Amino acid sequence: MGDDRLPIVENEEHSPTTTRRGPQDNELDPEPAGCGGSACCNPNSGFHRFLALIFMCLLGFGSYFCYDNPGALQEVFKEELNITSTQFSMIYSIYSWPNVVLCFVGGFLIDRVFGIRLGTIIYLFILLIGQLLFATGGLMNTFWIMIVGRFIFGIGAESLAVAQNNYAVLWFKGKELNMVFGLQLSVARFGSTVNFWVMQPIYDYVHSIYKEHNALGVVLLLAAGTCVLSLMCALVLGWMDKRAERILQRNTNPSGEIAKLSDVVTFKVTFWMVSVICVAYYVAIFPFIALGKDFFMKKFHFTPPEANNVNSIVYLISAVASPVFGFLIDVTGRNVSWICLATCSTIGAHSLLAFTMLNPYVGMVLMGLSYSMLAASLWPLVALIIPEYQLGTAYGFCQSVQNLGLAVITIIAGMIIDKSNGDHTWLELFFLGWLTIALIATCVIFAYDRKTKGNLNMSPAQRVEYANQIAAQRMLTPGDGANADEYASDQEPLLNN
Repeated sequence: MGDDRLPIVENEEHSPTTTRRGPQDNELDPEPAGCGGSACCNPNSGFHRFLALIFMCLLGFGSYFCYDNPGALQEVFKEELNITSTQFSMIYSIYSWPNVVLCFVGGFLIDRVFGIRLGTIIYLFILLIGQLLFATGGLMNTFWIMIVGRFIFGIGAESLAVAQNNYAVLWFKGKELNMVFGLQLSVARFGSTVNFWVMQPIYDYVHSIYKEHNALGVVLLLAAGTCVLSLMCALVLGWMDKRAERILQRNTNPSGEIAKLSDVVTFKVTFWMVSVICVAYYVAIFPFIALGKDFFMKKFHFTPPEANNVNSIVYLISAVASPVFGFLIDVTGRNVSWICLATCSTIGAHSLLAFTMLNPYVGMVLMGLSYSMLAASLWPLVALIIPEYQLGTAYGFCQSVQNLGLAVITIIAGMIIDKSNGDHTWLELFFLGWLTIALIATCVIFAYDRKTKGNLNMSPAQRVEYANQIAAQRMLTPGDGANADEYASDQEPLLNN
């Protein structure tokens, strides 16, 4: 969050210990009176940051709730809209296609143009418009309008995820970051879990009033209310962040560097491997859940509500386990080892579901735990590799390549199901192949980091000691040499964290 000490100034009329005051209030006093002195109003206080974290987590609630609306009503979409599995998978893939480019651009716009506060509000507004258009297509029984709405929804949702990651690093960089990423994921996935719990009962009730596609449209319109909730949270959080920036005189880019789109070509091997994992791991989770309801109904003969319950267990487990794993990773460090463990256990989960008739809750619980472990350890890794002024661009690129993978793989997954007449065994083998790629990329990160004596798999204490050594060496290194500039640039992410 920055220096806990308040800024000190000297002038002819005041002693060196005089605290500078703001132009209109006393919020910069060591013990400000009134609201500025209370825990809820002091940006340095833990309670104030906890309030910010609540709003930060709720930013993604509406996005994740609405993202899986089709998954919770899979058979309804197919029957009411008269579409195939391949067409149904388009609802998910079209969400990802625009973000192959726009998510990267969205992160750059946060770094260079909008700033994090305005960017978050803009992206949430785009997301809301997309969900409203998606619902309108349902009311009109017009599939192409629903696809356009889903396209717009995707533009806002994935760029919003970049902004949410930036907020987390801005407010909680350091020892709390892994847990904060876990909490954000927890609330977001709770939104997905609630979606799987309530959408079918809500549809059943609405269908008793409105018939056929009209009921589907009304239910999707009601779901848009969660996006309104997230937009309100963005407005409150933006106000809190602007106030904290003014009071703390926060400077996120002390070096004065300016983010450029071309910065991505300078990123290290470890960042590229993180991007590979973002694709290879997540394509074995999200497309599986999107098409999983039909899998559980056919292989395990579950009813639609039972299939929804088991299909949502990954999100439910992650809602509870993500902050727990985040805390453990904050305490132990060793991010790369946690990523390796998460990938291996996910391979085990898919293998149980594909090749055994063991109760599917076992495999899904294991997948949920693994997914939580991966998310809490992977995303904070970017902040250890990339300087803070480039984080929007870096997270945007990760989201972009992830969406490219999801867009392509979701369509291919639907085609595999159609070609195999509903047999999901080939689909599971497909997912296991991608998880193997993620495991190989993790091994590359481990080997490269060890060879270069990096800090990605260190414990917190080792990272602090390493940072002190780097800082001491920088003080002894001449600042006008090319090697010194290159060295300082290489170590900037570490010193920022």
